[in-house]
Amino acid sequence: MPAISVFNLSKQYGQTRALDDVSLELQRGEMVALIGASGSGKSTLIRHIAGLETGDGQGGKVSVLGEVSQQAGRLNRSRRRGRVAVIFQQFNLVGRLSVLTNVLIGNLGRVPRWRGTLGIFNASEKDRAREALTRVGIGHVAAQRSSTLSGGQQQRAAIARTLVQQAEILIADEPISALDPSAARRVMDVLADINSQEGITVLVSLHQVEYARRYCRRTIAMRDGRIVFDGPSTALTNAFLAELYGNASEELVLPDAPAEPHAGFAPVARQTVPVPETA
Repeated sequence: MPAISVFNLSKQYGQTRALDDVSLELQRGEMVALIGASGSGKSTLIRHIAGLETGDGQGGKVSVLGEVSQQAGRLNRSRRRGRVAVIFQQFNLVGRLSVLTNVLIGNLGRVPRWRGTLGIFNASEKDRAREALTRVGIGHVAAQRSSTLSGGQQQRAAIARTLVQQAEILIADEPISALDPSAARRVMDVLADINSQEGITVLVSLHQVEYARRYCRRTIAMRDGRIVFDGPSTALTNAFLAELYGNASEELVLPDAPAEPHAGFAPVARQTVPVPETA
C-alpha cells in the first residue's frame, strides 16, 4: 500500500493552472525530494496532499496510507488525523511559549480536548517531548522561549513536534529555504535520520537541487504545474536541469554545486546521522 497516492489532480487559480493532471505515488519509508523553480506548483501540491486545499472537482484523487483524503474536489471529513505532519519554512512555533510546550502541542490530536485547551500534559507526555527534542539534537533548549532559538533550532523543534504527534508521513515545504547552509544541513540530517531510523515517509520540497542529490534517492521535478521528471536523483546533472528548466535552472543550483552528483553517491537517508547540539 503506497504511503501517498495522487491521481489526476488539477487546480486552477484564475488564469493560472497551478496543478495540471498530476499523478504520483510514494511508498512507505521513502524519502523523496520535490523540486522546481518558483511557481512550478510544489507548494500547491504539498497543500493538497496535506489536506489543506482541494483540487478541481473533475476526478482528482488523493489517498494517504490507503485512505482517501480527497476526491473530485471534496475532502474526506472522516479521515483519521494526525497520521500526516506538515512543517513549513516559517516554523509555526508560538514564540512566547517554551520549546517544550511547543513540542507538547503535537499531542493535541490524542489527548482529551479539555486538557489540550488548558495546556495540561502528564509526565509521560512531557518525557516523550523531551526525548523528541534530544532526538533532534536540541534537548538542552527545552525550557527556553521558542523566540530565543535560531532558525535552524526552531525548525528542529518543529520536527520534534511531529515525532510527538507520531505521524507516519512528514511533509516538509521548503524547510531550509530561510536557513544558512550549516543550519540547513543539520535540518536535512535530522529529516534523513528519522526517515532511516523511524521509517517515517518524508516528502521534502527543496529549492536547491544539491540537497536532493545529497539526501534523497528519488526526486520529483515540477514545472508549470506538471511533473516533468520522476526518477533517481543521480540523474539530476546541471546539464539535465538546464534541459528541463532552461534559464530557470539557475534558481535550483547552488553557486558552489558541482556539475555532476557526488562520486560514490550514498544518500544520507539510509544512514544514521549524529546531530550536534548546536544551532
